[in-house]
Amino acid sequence: MPKGPAKTANSVDKDERYRAPALDKGLDILELLSEQPGGLTRAEIGEAMGRGPSEVYRMLERLVARDFVSRSPEGDRYALTMKLFILAHRHPPVRRLVARAQPLMDAFSIAAGQSCHLVAPDRDAALVVAHASPPGNWEFGIRIGAHIDLLTTSSGHILLAFQDEHSQSEAAARWEGTAMAEAREKLEPVLKAYHETGHRVGPSQQMRAIEDISVPILSSDGFAIAVLTCPYIQRLDDRQADIDQTLALLKDVAAKLSLS
Repeated sequence: MPKGPAKTANSVDKDERYRAPALDKGLDILELLSEQPGGLTRAEIGEAMGRGPSEVYRMLERLVARDFVSRSPEGDRYALTMKLFILAHRHPPVRRLVARAQPLMDAFSIAAGQSCHLVAPDRDAALVVAHASPPGNWEFGIRIGAHIDLLTTSSGHILLAFQDEHSQSEAAARWEGTAMAEAREKLEPVLKAYHETGHRVGPSQQMRAIEDISVPILSSDGFAIAVLTCPYIQRLDDRQADIDQTLALLKDVAAKLSLS
């Protein structure tokens, strides 16, 4: 009686073939701690991951030894260090963009009398990768390394308005059936308007009395690779560029950084 075809390596599920339990465990811990700015105890980590204390302890010790995780002075709480952030900034495209953008952003802040920040997409959020401050005593800004929401920020709206088709379809698949998908659908007319005008000028969605000015930095295909945002503040103690002048200055910086 003839035998059926032999089971080949190609017929084995790739997720099973290439499993690395120890690596998965370490990545699970890093992802868990990334959502807990105050850190977690070993018991809390074990409970959240559904793993025993000894499993979690050994992995935490290795992550502490490699400086990805820090242990509190009391020894009972663990939190992420800045190492992942530092590694991310060694990524050549981001590093090159920041190197090119920083002197232009500094010049903008001097000319406009306003701060500005550079935001890059980071999967379902965005990451602040550079910041420039105006001269003088007063400024308003957001810290480098901050993650910001795509759906409720000026920078996020511009990233979505100029998002490439591949990123749109990937996000749609991840968000399907969630509140994010519903919020994204409601935003569609607004995002189309931003795409047509090429920028957003409007009230901040986080702070009162601030007008956010956001412009995209475009790829050669016309998609956003990053966004420049100026949280415009009307000061009473000094001369400064008005909103229209500030928008023009910010657009000039974005044009110099764009590839299109």
